[in-house]
Amino acid sequence: MSRAALLVLADGRFPAGGHAHSGGAEEAVKAGRITDAESLESFCRGRLHSAGLVSAALAAAAVLGVSPGELDAAADARTPSPALRAAARKLGRQLMRAARATWPSPELDALARDFPKGAHQPVVLGLAARAAGLAPLDAAYCATYESVSGPASATVRLLSLDPFDATAVLARLAPELDGVADRAVEAARSAVDQGSDALPAASAPLLEIGAELHAAWPVRLFAS
Repeated sequence: MSRAALLVLADGRFPAGGHAHSGGAEEAVKAGRITDAESLESFCRGRLHSAGLVSAALAAAAVLGVSPGELDAAADARTPSPALRAAARKLGRQLMRAARATWPSPELDALARDFPKGAHQPVVLGLAARAAGLAPLDAAYCATYESVSGPASATVRLLSLDPFDATAVLARLAPELDGVADRAVEAARSAVDQGSDALPAASAPLLEIGAELHAAWPVRLFAS
């Protein structure tokens, strides 16, 4: 297992398309729910314990060998918003291109054939981690970190927030990321025997509603 591979996969410069997505932060800024570092931290905390937990468990389960098709259906069932489902598949398609070029794998090739329009991003992330020789916990960490780092970096652009303040938010959330990643792996191990119903289904209705509102905007800085 290579820790360097984990750094490559988690690097914000890895060409997986995440820079074009705000994780709901753009709509939250416009709605006045994110106005400063304190409110950004609250937003990221909520996202971590809902969408972040779900994504981390899906990714960890993929590393453990749970059927990608079953996991993709589970991701669909846990994403009520059509806009968020479309964004997840778009991100999955972009991550697939980068992962196949970086860590060629028959499993990634098969997933690309089965989902030509893109599988959900956490499922692709898990198989990419597996192809890179990483552990379920590594994939969970990637997913949890992405769930908060995306909104944090987007808010720097949206509000001209001091990047030092945004980074401090991520540092303060680090202990919670540890806990969420551990919970995700525990659930993923249960899914190996019990199926995808054992995975968490934490919801964030305001994120779902915000995604639908954001998708209808005629002009926006981020894709989601």
